[in-house]
Amino acid sequence: LAVAGGQSYTEAACLVGRDNGDTVARWVANFNRDGLTAVVPRHGGGHPVRYGEAEQRRILAEVTRPPERTRDGTATWSLATLREALRRAEDGLPGISTYTIGRALHAGGYSWQKGRSWCDTGVVTRKRKHEGLVTVVDPDAAVKRG
Repeated sequence: LAVAGGQSYTEAACLVGRDNGDTVARWVANFNRDGLTAVVPRHGGGHPVRYGEAEQRRILAEVTRPPERTRDGTATWSLATLREALRRAEDGLPGISTYTIGRALHAGGYSWQKGRSWCDTGVVTRKRKHEGLVTVVDPDAAVKRG
């Protein structure tokens, strides 16, 4: 806008915190060539994104599913057990890493608690001698979270 208003590339660069007007000249050339699509953020470099929104939704769906002890080998999710479950699933993600799972969980509002796994706070499955597996719910969990 500054260039359209008559300022030089160097003056416009100073307005946006750049030292050099060459960057502004490229921005203006891209805008003149592509229109508004030139200002839409794109991938900024590095490795290409392998797991997009659909895969992130798949990860969040898996973590909200209670693990089955016999099939998943756990009562609560850890990054490693989630990775194995996602790799085994028919609609799963065969090359998923624990790092990618952790990032998706963090973006989805989950947090890692030291000494605990990625699980619903206040809900735990216990094995009782006479009752077998029981789910115990802490009625004060919401207060403890906030």
